[in-house]
Amino acid sequence: MDTTQIKVWDPLVRFFHWTLVAAFATAYFTGEELEQVHVFAGYLILALILVRVLWGFVGSPHARFRNFVRPPGTVLAYLRDEIRQRAARHVGHNPAGGAMVVALLVMLTLSCVLGMTLYGAQGHGPLALLHDLTTRHTRHQIEEVHEFFANATVMLVFFHVAGVVLSSFLHRENLVRAMFTGMKRA
Repeated sequence: MDTTQIKVWDPLVRFFHWTLVAAFATAYFTGEELEQVHVFAGYLILALILVRVLWGFVGSPHARFRNFVRPPGTVLAYLRDEIRQRAARHVGHNPAGGAMVVALLVMLTLSCVLGMTLYGAQGHGPLALLHDLTTRHTRHQIEEVHEFFANATVMLVFFHVAGVVLSSFLHRENLVRAMFTGMKRA
């Protein structure tokens, strides 16, 4: 087995990934108890997403969307091969990993936008003018949808971690370590 290491994940991608993990965990577990911490974590998530989307167009090669976002048919074929333990190894994101990046970015964006909307409807933040435009019932509905997207994100995180474990096993490489060091087997 070739043990030559190459740089795959640049510092911004790694910082984004682990800061997003911490910010989402903080937001998820402080929603009811520590509102200001929850709100700060949500704003941080939104800022991270904005930077990551920009970096997806101008960043290093493995960070660019065009290098890992694939059509649904390619993603499904990769998942089929992964289940059969015949999936091709990818130096950067594999097709399923690329789809997961997009799904997580979309789900987190929806959760953050709804969180900001709810916060505004409660009379706080940059959307505070929504307070006078919403009823208690509408605020409750926004909160329910916000929580739905947060919980759906947790489900995606579970699938993401399972995919990382499976790919690490099948391709005999530690993908978690790679997201810390930026290095993978060539």
